[in-house]
Amino acid sequence: MAGSERLDPKVLKTAGVLIFGILAVVFDTTIVGVALHSLAADLHTTVATVQWVTTAYLLALGMTVPLSTWATARFGGKRVWLFSLVVFLAGSVAASAAWNAPALIAGRVVQGIGGGLMLPVMTTLIVHAAGGRLLGRVTSIISLPALLGPILGPLAGGLILTHLSWRWMFWINIPFCVAGFVLAALFLERDEPSSRPRLDVAGLALLAPGIAALLLGLSEASDGGVGHARVLVPLICGVVLLVAFGLYAARRTDPLVDLRLFTHRPTSSGSAVLFFSGFALYGALFLLPLFYQQVRATSALDAGIALIPQGIGTLLSRSLAGRLTDRIGARIVTVTGFLIVAAATLPFAYADAHASPWVLAGVLLLRGIGLGAVTVPVMAVAYLGLGREQVAHASALVRIAQQIGGSFGTAVTAVILQYAVTGSGDLMTAYHRTFWWSTAFAALAALLSLTLPGRDAAAADSGQAAPHGPSEDARAGSDTGEPMRDRV
Repeated sequence: MAGSERLDPKVLKTAGVLIFGILAVVFDTTIVGVALHSLAADLHTTVATVQWVTTAYLLALGMTVPLSTWATARFGGKRVWLFSLVVFLAGSVAASAAWNAPALIAGRVVQGIGGGLMLPVMTTLIVHAAGGRLLGRVTSIISLPALLGPILGPLAGGLILTHLSWRWMFWINIPFCVAGFVLAALFLERDEPSSRPRLDVAGLALLAPGIAALLLGLSEASDGGVGHARVLVPLICGVVLLVAFGLYAARRTDPLVDLRLFTHRPTSSGSAVLFFSGFALYGALFLLPLFYQQVRATSALDAGIALIPQGIGTLLSRSLAGRLTDRIGARIVTVTGFLIVAAATLPFAYADAHASPWVLAGVLLLRGIGLGAVTVPVMAVAYLGLGREQVAHASALVRIAQQIGGSFGTAVTAVILQYAVTGSGDLMTAYHRTFWWSTAFAALAALLSLTLPGRDAAAADSGQAAPHGPSEDARAGSDTGEPMRDRV
């Protein structure tokens, strides 16, 4: 059975090397968020200006993700990985030595370029190493840094700000990057590109700024609502550019990112659930630290410590979720995970400043278990039945869906909280109402997860025949409009 098979040691070696290098990127995405007030004071600027330290990084990261498909095909995954580590290292050094806000923002842009390449390339290389098999357990490895980042990043940032200079937030990246480069150079298998495709410049000119404009508008919405030109203009421009890219890509045989993968049921359903999960998952990740700081009057560091049980729960369920996905398919695991998330979010709709911290810690532990059960199968299902050359495109699509969905979820949650505060005039009531919305989003995500492939697709992935012959789930593996030769 799929559940008794073991991952190839080559997969574990590849994953270990790549995860070591990616840790700096994942933590850097969240670690700076708790330092904005300190950065504004030390660099003698406003919080509004220094907010671009985070925004510019996320925009650069989002714009660079589409380049990963072409770069991997043109130069090979190993070369791109090594180049990305060097770029991220250079950005970290520049950020740590910044003398004012513009210099720090410039360093963060360079970091974002390196990180935008690394995240999808890591997934592509690990899925290639696994040969497209046991994707649940493979994804449980791939998702480990992404699950730890939002939990441990703010905690690490709080510790650094309490005991060290803010520059250490970037200095700590240097040993990770150097060691990651050495390990990758020594142990990653060389993958010579099979072709030398030209860069789709027109596609890049549509897709990259489209993603950036959408992320910028959502970021502004998170800070001040939706009824402002600084929100609506980039959102409209982003949507127009992305629609234009979709129309343009449909006419090309070699687009920058192959949107025809959306005709492949596992990829389309996985991307859709991953996008919508941003409302249920990332929105609450934005909400919970604020709840602890504003309602329970804790410091940023104490709020990070209070969220540790959620990270522990995620770690506890991650491996089990991977094995169950390989055995029974993504559908049941994901639906169950979202229902657990919903059940563990609901108590916060009643919690107040005097609620027992131990009870809340237990609820967060349960919520973390649900998070692990959601993230792993949804990411894994997107790669079912794909050819080797399609994996890089799927990695980019998954990353884009995850990033935009997370930004949407954060923005929508922030807007709901803002209007709840205005409508009720009471902070605690506003948080209770917003947590009810977050619970509802998780329940809706559970319903949407019913579209995911089920047990038969898992049997096909493990090389087994479906118990009752090929069903729609099994046939979905070849429903891409293209031959499935040379599968990963």
